[in-house]
Amino acid sequence: MTSKSGLEFKVGDAVVYPAHGVGKVAAVETQEVAGMSLEVYVVTFDHEKMTLRVPTKKAKTAGLRSLAADDVVTKALTTLKGRARIKRTMWSRRAQEYEAKINSGDLISIAEVVRDLHRAESQPEQSYSERQLYESALDRMAREVAAANKIDKDAAVELLGKSLSAKKAAAPAVAETEEAEAA
Repeated sequence: MTSKSGLEFKVGDAVVYPAHGVGKVAAVETQEVAGMSLEVYVVTFDHEKMTLRVPTKKAKTAGLRSLAADDVVTKALTTLKGRARIKRTMWSRRAQEYEAKINSGDLISIAEVVRDLHRAESQPEQSYSERQLYESALDRMAREVAAANKIDKDAAVELLGKSLSAKKAAAPAVAETEEAEAA
């Protein structure tokens, strides 16, 4: 993946930064920092109206990565269809874990948060903080799925919604299978 110039990403590449989601490499610049010359990726995040500069040599350790491959996107969509795994711990601890998963930048971890916090129409309403985390995870996941599949964000949200609604049909079958295995 490293090009002739030794850089991993080129101008125009869509990249994912863990704490901010999908952005685009706008430029590769050399900047003077503390008397030293430093080569940086200039990454723009249009949805947050933000520009981030990441040193090229520290890009990997900072978590900057290319978009998820097709197989990872497929696995993430399959994760959405799975059964919610909600731990029986205090909400504050679960909220911290969900926040850590969202900020990890890992698409499958984000899919787990979306799956666990998704509520169907028939289920009780979410608390404010639950809804905020769910919307944050859904937004982050939709942006990456949209960029990876070259579709717009609304189409990606619709695709995620279909995967989440497929969970409803699969959940009773999974529950019956687990009950049969337990017996």
